[in-house]
Amino acid sequence: KRAADDTFFCSVTAATLTGIPLPWRLEQALELHVGVPSPARSPRAVGVTGHKYLIEARDLRSWRGLRVTTPERTWCDLATVLSVRDLVAAGDYLIHWDHPITTPTLLEKSLLRHRGRRGRSKCFRALRLLNDRSESRQESILRVIAGDGGIRGLEVNFWVQTSGGYRYRGDLVVPRRKLIIEYQSRFHEQPVDFRKDMTRISRLEADGWYVLQVNHNELDNPEELLQRINLVLSTRPLLP
Repeated sequence: KRAADDTFFCSVTAATLTGIPLPWRLEQALELHVGVPSPARSPRAVGVTGHKYLIEARDLRSWRGLRVTTPERTWCDLATVLSVRDLVAAGDYLIHWDHPITTPTLLEKSLLRHRGRRGRSKCFRALRLLNDRSESRQESILRVIAGDGGIRGLEVNFWVQTSGGYRYRGDLVVPRRKLIIEYQSRFHEQPVDFRKDMTRISRLEADGWYVLQVNHNELDNPEELLQRINLVLSTRPLLP
């Protein structure tokens, strides 16, 4: 009875309820992740993955009538199932400037309170890479790949103005090299989008910008992608 009263949703399920972006394999998983405070026995049932946690009341909240772990605790717990890149994407979502759910400071405080938990060092690595300007999980992963590959001077969702007075925002921009790296989630589904994209790129390139477009498949081969980015950078003059 006590264990049933104390159960809460955690890990992947808590992330899904909170809206935290996850890899497709986890978003489509049917299992419910249910936790209980230690020393209670982990829940066991068909379709349930049970967890036993050392947890405090401040690590839990009510969400639409459900008991779930807080965004901060959820992010820390995800380190057991996510890579550093995916943790960065999850953290970027949580601290996004336009709809912040938490802050880097609160994430760090939660980490410091949970010493000895699995994945803690991974979370600290991810914490240093968070950026509140990222607009999607794929953009975040692209940024981490570029940063890990030694690409410096990156600006996130940076506005560029052409000599003709047009303003365009680039996902990742190296201003001093006039390089724009963009993640394309959909390649020109509509003819009007295709034409607008052609015009935008033409205007940017007329002003000396290089626009490197990246799709989902290329994120699965980061080594080759980095080689290509560096090849482009090697041809771009460094501006003062």
